[in-house]
Amino acid sequence: MRPRDLVLLHGQPGLGDEWRQVIARLPEQIRAVAPDRPGYGLSRLAGGGLDVNTATVLAELNARGIDRCVLVGHSYGGGVALNVAASAPDRVEALILLASVGPGCLNGWDWLLAAPMAGPVCSLVALKLTPWLARAMLRRPIRRLGADAAARRYVSTYVWGFTRWDHGPLWRTFLAEQRALVREAGQFGTLARQIRVPALVMADREDAVVPFRSALALSQSLPDARLRAIEGAGHHLPLRAPDEVASAIAGFLEWLDTPTRAAEQT
Repeated sequence: MRPRDLVLLHGQPGLGDEWRQVIARLPEQIRAVAPDRPGYGLSRLAGGGLDVNTATVLAELNARGIDRCVLVGHSYGGGVALNVAASAPDRVEALILLASVGPGCLNGWDWLLAAPMAGPVCSLVALKLTPWLARAMLRRPIRRLGADAAARRYVSTYVWGFTRWDHGPLWRTFLAEQRALVREAGQFGTLARQIRVPALVMADREDAVVPFRSALALSQSLPDARLRAIEGAGHHLPLRAPDEVASAIAGFLEWLDTPTRAAEQT
């Protein structure tokens, strides 16, 4: 496998640190980075939709001197990865989408959380009042199991308890992205059809957050895509299934280097 730059985009809410277990399992020749997206963690930028996130990814590539990368996106980060690959095709060698938003991904909760009055109230409650309770619930499991094992077992509680934005209120980021998701969801099929690089789509058939039909629709819309079902991990694949995710990424990158694949690209 030849050396490559891998850029991993987390979901909503989330942090780049959620990719840590996956990165630790990747082959050493892979140069992987997992930045905090706008409005999360150490980012100083306000949260926003696809265009805000896309501009940030391209600025990150420029700052790191990365001409072309393999882009990996989880959940809403998958939608960002699609938009980057469609708008700047010369910067993306391949796509890997995990439990990604896509055609048909919206449900009733998405509409509620983006609604004019209910959205701000729900976001404020979810991101300002519940994190302390989630952290309290996780103190004992973390002491008993360790942080990584506790995160895998109690993943939803971990995400809600430890996601943060150091430079502003996290609920505003969540609300901005939720409204953007409802506004932009109709674009995902069109974006996928514009992409010409190879793609790997991974999802759990029992994902309760983004339905498996979205992964299926993405794999059918992307002109050069493979679909891989992961069983029993739910939505949070980077935290719940780091071994399988890292293995699938490594296998996909090896496939990109095969003579047959190289011949197809010439």
